[in-house]
Amino acid sequence: MIRNVLIWGVVSLCGIVMITLPVNLQTQLIASTAVVTFMAIIKLLKGQGTWRLIALALGTSIVLRYVYWRTTNTLPPVNEPGNFIPGLLLYLAEMYNVAMLALSLFIVAMPLPPRPARAAKQQHFPHVDVFVPSYNEDTNLLANTLASAKAMDYPADKLRVWLLDDGGTLQKRNSTKLLESQTAVARHAELKQLCEELDVEYLTRDRNEHAKAGNLNNGLKHSSGELIAVFDADHAPARDFLLETVGYFEDDDKLFLVQTPHFFINPDPLERNLQTFDSMPSENEMFYGIIQRGLDKWNAAFFCGSAAVLSRAALESQNGFSGISITEDCETALALHSSGWNSIYVDKPLIAGLQPATFASFIGQRSRWAQGMMQILRFRFPFFKRGLTLPQRLCYMSSTLFWLFPFARTIFLLAPLCYLFFDLEIFTASGGEFLAYTFAYMLVNLMMQNYLYGSFRWPWISELYEYVQTVHLLPAVISVIINPRKPTFKVTAKDESISVSRLSEISRPFFLIFAVQVIAVAVTIYRIYTEPYKADVTLVVGGWNVINLILSGCALGVVSERGERASSRRVRVNRRCEFGVNGKWHSASIENVSVHGARLHVFNKQLDPMVVSAEGVIRFQPYSGAAEETLPVIVRNIQRTGEITALGCQYIPKGAADHRLIADLVFANSDQWTQFQQGRRRNPGIIRGTIWFVGLSLYQTSRGLLYLFRGMRPEREAQQQGSKANG
Repeated sequence: MIRNVLIWGVVSLCGIVMITLPVNLQTQLIASTAVVTFMAIIKLLKGQGTWRLIALALGTSIVLRYVYWRTTNTLPPVNEPGNFIPGLLLYLAEMYNVAMLALSLFIVAMPLPPRPARAAKQQHFPHVDVFVPSYNEDTNLLANTLASAKAMDYPADKLRVWLLDDGGTLQKRNSTKLLESQTAVARHAELKQLCEELDVEYLTRDRNEHAKAGNLNNGLKHSSGELIAVFDADHAPARDFLLETVGYFEDDDKLFLVQTPHFFINPDPLERNLQTFDSMPSENEMFYGIIQRGLDKWNAAFFCGSAAVLSRAALESQNGFSGISITEDCETALALHSSGWNSIYVDKPLIAGLQPATFASFIGQRSRWAQGMMQILRFRFPFFKRGLTLPQRLCYMSSTLFWLFPFARTIFLLAPLCYLFFDLEIFTASGGEFLAYTFAYMLVNLMMQNYLYGSFRWPWISELYEYVQTVHLLPAVISVIINPRKPTFKVTAKDESISVSRLSEISRPFFLIFAVQVIAVAVTIYRIYTEPYKADVTLVVGGWNVINLILSGCALGVVSERGERASSRRVRVNRRCEFGVNGKWHSASIENVSVHGARLHVFNKQLDPMVVSAEGVIRFQPYSGAAEETLPVIVRNIQRTGEITALGCQYIPKGAADHRLIADLVFANSDQWTQFQQGRRRNPGIIRGTIWFVGLSLYQTSRGLLYLFRGMRPEREAQQQGSKANG
């Protein structure tokens, strides 16, 4: 590794020397073309190791050349404040992006490879307390998670599962608000009974203080296990979760955390509305598949709030989970890392959870993350945190500074409009200089991202995610910078469903921005015609606006919510079973499952005619190896094809045993999550990826406008009826 770093450093140093050499425009263009070509050849030949570092170093030299040129040649004169101030803001936004690229290179240029499976090597079995913190989640959702946790492959006398209920606290049960009080009382009784049936511990507290961190700390006070496993209420673990994680604590006495990735069985709103869930890697896979492995290399992988095992001794050394910010997970990891404790990241999906289904809930979740990270930046400022190594400081700064992207993204959105509408010269350069410097920088930036993230993140997807969040995150980030103690912890809604296709309730700003950018395209054409002497610059700025327009058009599809009956997706399985109905048993196979139901293929030709709503049972053997058990279901749809009858069945759980079987069907086998992720990981490349994204944007633009016009029709009809009534 040291040899590779030295090679990268030497090549980069040579590049730095070159960036200050005065060259003419033609030489710069030739040099940029040569670097891009060489990087492309290395990529086509799938160069790894040293070649990968050489390519990144060459790309770094082009970026630094651009920074030097941008700093010394393009800023407007200071004595023209109308141009200089927006020009300086644009420059700072670009430098922010360069700084984040530099931090990304440091973290993920050569990330650690995935660790080998640990399950078969388990020798020592420490006592483990499993915490499932809850606030307002549905009972069936909690039942699946608790049943999955209870069914983990681990000695029963060393495992204790706790439901930490913050929705049934004494404070809520004694509330002066009648509805809140009655809801809390009913929830308290219902969950206590559920825990008794599942043989897990129910724990609540007197008051709702310090949100999730306070709830977890209350669990620490009442438990005694050496290790603490934490799962969100909608994160159900596979059977091998503990076997793949707890063994690492035996290897390192100073280990405080083993974190695993968050895998989701349902798409986020972007994936659902764009219909990319089955074909493109999820947004979180870039973080869990690449960035966390890069952080792990520098002993900086941090706690992500769930799907993790922590050391009780480490937590107690810092008085439990930290709760100053609303992102208690990262804050806790920062405190423990600075105290000399270590962390490990295991890159294998061992839990399956739910993502927010609606765009509004998605934005609410990201607002909490952004505000929490800003609080950590304000209150803890990782770069000067005592006890951290220099690499750890850089890693935590990268994780917190990332959430400043709404500022840069807003400036990139407004900058071309400043020139097209107001003729502000905030970037003094000719069209040829744009081509030789800016275009080369953008192309190299795309290529470096492709080197770093490859099949984990397709071209332009990061830009789309940042844009759709920026519109609503910018006010949230500004508010926490002004008043860092203002934000409060808000639980993200899960297991939602959208019964009717509609526009998101927070979609209006996206249509307004899109309309302004369309007008800017018309202005571009007009200015090229009326001001041909500035056509080169106008074309460049107009092209920049078109890129923003493509992102904005795709965002119209993101905020156009597709109707779905349920938030959870079906997972493909291939499992033998028997289907029982009317006292007869028939050979069958389970083809796919979800948290609500399963699809069966029944092979018996003698299957009696059935009707929808017929009740039956599925008999199968659990992964635990126990004897076959039966799960009651109700038939929701029937399709006959030749000798096979396909039955869509809905579970009708009648007790704790049934929830254990549902958990076994859906969550027990972790290999299915790995196979699903690997099945959609491929690298389309920059050219094909860009063409695909443009096509996606065109389609989503038309779909978003169609949703808008459909939504306007009832409003017009209501206005007409109101006019007639008044007349």
